[in-house]
Amino acid sequence: MSGHSKWSSIKHKKGAADLKRGKLFSKLSRAIMVAAREGGGDADNNLALQNAIEKARSYSMPKDNIERAVAKGAGEGAGGQAFETVIYEGYGPGGVAIIAETLTDNRNRTASEVRHTFSRHSGNLGTDGSVAWMFERRGVVLVATDGVDEDALMLAAADGGADDISGDGSSFEVTSAPEVLREVRQAIEDAGFAIESAELTMLPKTTVELTEESAARSVVKLIEALEDLDDVQEVFGNFDIPDAILEVVAS
Repeated sequence: MSGHSKWSSIKHKKGAADLKRGKLFSKLSRAIMVAAREGGGDADNNLALQNAIEKARSYSMPKDNIERAVAKGAGEGAGGQAFETVIYEGYGPGGVAIIAETLTDNRNRTASEVRHTFSRHSGNLGTDGSVAWMFERRGVVLVATDGVDEDALMLAAADGGADDISGDGSSFEVTSAPEVLREVRQAIEDAGFAIESAELTMLPKTTVELTEESAARSVVKLIEALEDLDDVQEVFGNFDIPDAILEVVAS
């Protein structure tokens, strides 16, 4: 598992115990509402809603909260806010490619905040398509390695339609096409494995290795600053940080 994926695992564990849990749940609810508004409230026929719900479940968002967000998005009383998805692309320290996915009701505000954050952390906001070609959309399920038989997990994941499985010693990363993420998660759960997270992500096709702690710390600070913006839903980067340095930086 690459340093990029390792960071995703660390980030998820940090998010699950984050003091700003209310802010996290607000972002998850917004994604669910927008998906339900655009594609209807039936998750069986709305892939975007399926994926938004899977991500919310991964962060232990209460079922009642999820159901309320779906109902609010699918109903007429959706709050009157017209959120739209806007994707920003740019480069961070060390030439790391970064994508920030946002849901916003004010493009000018969000663009200004994202641009300022890139600039403040030694990065540069790019144009549409400048780095997106370096990534591909994938479904990713993380399973803790403790007590897990890799062969059994591989069989269960394959039954659900997964493409690959890799590990870093603490977690197994199961990857799949986006449209079968829910089936993969269900197959893994049905086989008795505990899931750490299940969500759509943008996996880098190639990575930039950051072997200096200072460079790694600068990139992580930029990513965390972007993630802290209210309108930002997800941030992806094509960095690869050795485990020893990543553990220090993440702590």
